[in-house]
Amino acid sequence: MTYSANCVLLVAYLLGSIDRLSWNLGLKNISVPSAPFLPADPPTLKSIAPPQAQSTPTSKSLLFNRPGEFASLALPPTLPKFIALTEVPSSDMLISQGNNTPRKPRVLLAASGSVAAIKFGNLCHCFSDWAEVKAVATQASMHFIDKAALPKDVPLYTDEEEWLSWNKIGDNVLHIELRRWADVLVIAPLSANTLGKIAGGLCDNLLTCIVRAWDYSKPLFVAPAMNTFMWTNPFTERHLMLMDELGISLIPPVSKRLACGDYGNGAMAEPSLIYSTIRIFFESRGPRVAGSNNS
Repeated sequence: MTYSANCVLLVAYLLGSIDRLSWNLGLKNISVPSAPFLPADPPTLKSIAPPQAQSTPTSKSLLFNRPGEFASLALPPTLPKFIALTEVPSSDMLISQGNNTPRKPRVLLAASGSVAAIKFGNLCHCFSDWAEVKAVATQASMHFIDKAALPKDVPLYTDEEEWLSWNKIGDNVLHIELRRWADVLVIAPLSANTLGKIAGGLCDNLLTCIVRAWDYSKPLFVAPAMNTFMWTNPFTERHLMLMDELGISLIPPVSKRLACGDYGNGAMAEPSLIYSTIRIFFESRGPRVAGSNNS
């Protein structure tokens, strides 16, 4: 190695040491020139609470359990996008239609084929007083959903309804109309199978067609529910990272006794927590004007 190359490496090492020292000591007045071979500055996290020291290599995110209360939930080692709010607004914020007439948020709730779909009726009831609600269910989820348990004013759409109203070009297409109508889509529970479909861009049923056609300027939340070994499977982490790139927000599962009898992480968050997360998300944004296709 030449003398010049050794000098370059020495300078790089010294600059890197100063950079790390300034970061550790919090010295803001030290300016270090940037160079391709220098270590990048630690990222600035504005919306994610800083992780606490812990003995296991799991990440943490703070989610609202009830207004003003936080619950710390274990997540996969790689941290996708999570909801971490710092303020609880004191009043409901309704959406303006553009003529200054407020209306309730329009929430599209969806269930996929997990045993946790037995709580779907409860989830719909949580939202129905606060928002306008429409529901979507996959064929597999209908094995667990009791239609009679749904609120009477909440319509339920399944794969069978997808093309019933379509006869000719120009007729409404259900998955497009639901996407236009909704201010937010919440998939709870999100099964491992539907997670894989969404991550792969598949659209073979009403729900996945809605996701594939989704306008990502509007929020989309998912609350996974699956066996612990399915949740910790390497594919799950890959799929979650792909969904994070789309801007999809995760409401992580919790640890408890699962339907299969195992104890571990993978149970869907409680309907009350899902509802609180979505409501506080909307209220934190303040009043806004709905788009022309949502009015």
